[in-house]
Amino acid sequence: MQRGRVCFVKNIILIGYMGCGKSTVGQCLAKMLDFTFVDTDAFIETQQQRTISDIFAIEGEEKFRQLETDLLKQLVKEGREQLVIATGGGMPLRNENRELLSKLGMVVYLKASPETIYDRVKNDTQRPLLQCDNPFAKIQEMIVQRAPVYQETAEHIVMVDTLAQEVVAEHILGIFQDNISKSRQRNGY
Repeated sequence: MQRGRVCFVKNIILIGYMGCGKSTVGQCLAKMLDFTFVDTDAFIETQQQRTISDIFAIEGEEKFRQLETDLLKQLVKEGREQLVIATGGGMPLRNENRELLSKLGMVVYLKASPETIYDRVKNDTQRPLLQCDNPFAKIQEMIVQRAPVYQETAEHIVMVDTLAQEVVAEHILGIFQDNISKSRQRNGY
């Protein structure tokens, strides 16, 4: 850190269940802020030169979760700033990941109902956790399990069911700018 420089929120991290709009909102938000967009799932696929479905099928979910943790450690170590990071839906499930996410920046939970999620992902065959007999029931079950973790991890929660993705991005932008303003006031700027 440079002398005389106050550390404000460095990055925005979007968490939430699959299909809540993290990638789409993240890209829009990154464009608004002129930040770099990082989709952790896409990054891992590129790094591993195979799809997440293949990683799950060949090495299992635990291997994929370790790859997520390794990526977060790398991002923290690099100290990169001005990122909008869209995480995989299960990334916050590990305690270690929750700590790493909070070190990276402002964590925002994009919260959606099971009905909204199902409507968005019902035809997506690339979601390994939904390759089952009753995807809607699986979504409901997983949201019940994950919602408390998402809420614990996030500094802010944005309900996305009825909002266009651009509106969600503008809302998060407002939160981000408000946090910077409050931080400056606390630090006498």
